[in-house]
Amino acid sequence: MSSTELAKVNKAPVPALQMSEDDLIKVLQDSVYPGAQVNSIKMVINVCRAAGKDPLKKPYHIVPMPVATGEKDRNGWDIKKMRDVIMPGINDYRTDAARTGQHAGSSEPEFGPDVTETLDGVSITYPLWCRVAVKRRMPSGEIVEFTAKELWKENYASKSKESSAPNAMWKKRPYAQLAKCAEAQALRKGFPEVGSQPTADEMEGKEIDVTEEATALQKTEYYSDDEFLTNKPAWKKTVDNGKDPGRFINFIESKGKLFSEKQKAEIAGWQAVDKSVEVLPPVDDGWVAELEANEPGAQG
Repeated sequence: MSSTELAKVNKAPVPALQMSEDDLIKVLQDSVYPGAQVNSIKMVINVCRAAGKDPLKKPYHIVPMPVATGEKDRNGWDIKKMRDVIMPGINDYRTDAARTGQHAGSSEPEFGPDVTETLDGVSITYPLWCRVAVKRRMPSGEIVEFTAKELWKENYASKSKESSAPNAMWKKRPYAQLAKCAEAQALRKGFPEVGSQPTADEMEGKEIDVTEEATALQKTEYYSDDEFLTNKPAWKKTVDNGKDPGRFINFIESKGKLFSEKQKAEIAGWQAVDKSVEVLPPVDDGWVAELEANEPGAQG
């Protein structure tokens, strides 16, 4: 199926979306999303309209998740609020891959050796890893495999932030949950048009920290050439004295404005002390101390 034909399929009228919104909400609330809030169901309907999906087939899940607010309580713990997040299910990825007309099947999940371990007092046996291959028929007719290998320890969800024990779903279905994670990754590799958002299956029981992403999105101001030249002596001295350029860039951007790609490239070249350049004292050594305190192995 060509991309034009795929677009026509995605834009074909969806009968459920022809219903009045009130009627559709009632149907979804009574069957597909029992107990869900009306605003969350409206979000699902809007996403389905944009994607040309049938909400009655539940392509998207309403997942209540604790989301970081960026604030701390009196004990220094992150304050989180529960929020309904709309996420695609693994079947949505499968549907989009099938709609391309180029999906040539997927392999059965292949699991690594079993591991039995006690995590925070809970004994569990899980596969070390899982591998899934997704096949795509290329325009030339060649069938290409896209393989994803996922580790259980890197994917499982704990029952709380203070515990390393798996949550109920990952304890009950350690193999099936990991298989879904591996398949979703393989589908993203083989069919990047399905999207990059994690599936609800992958995010089962996990948390979302949107504060860092939101902060990055809010930052659109860059250092001007004059500002860069003004700060360059102090910045260069810090990097010349052994600070990793990449970590230095991330740290400065987290505290101030963004660097341009040209400025980043120049900082990346500050690897060794150039004795021919006069190094001036830092304008503000407060951020230098904070950067040093955040270095791996720094003593508190």
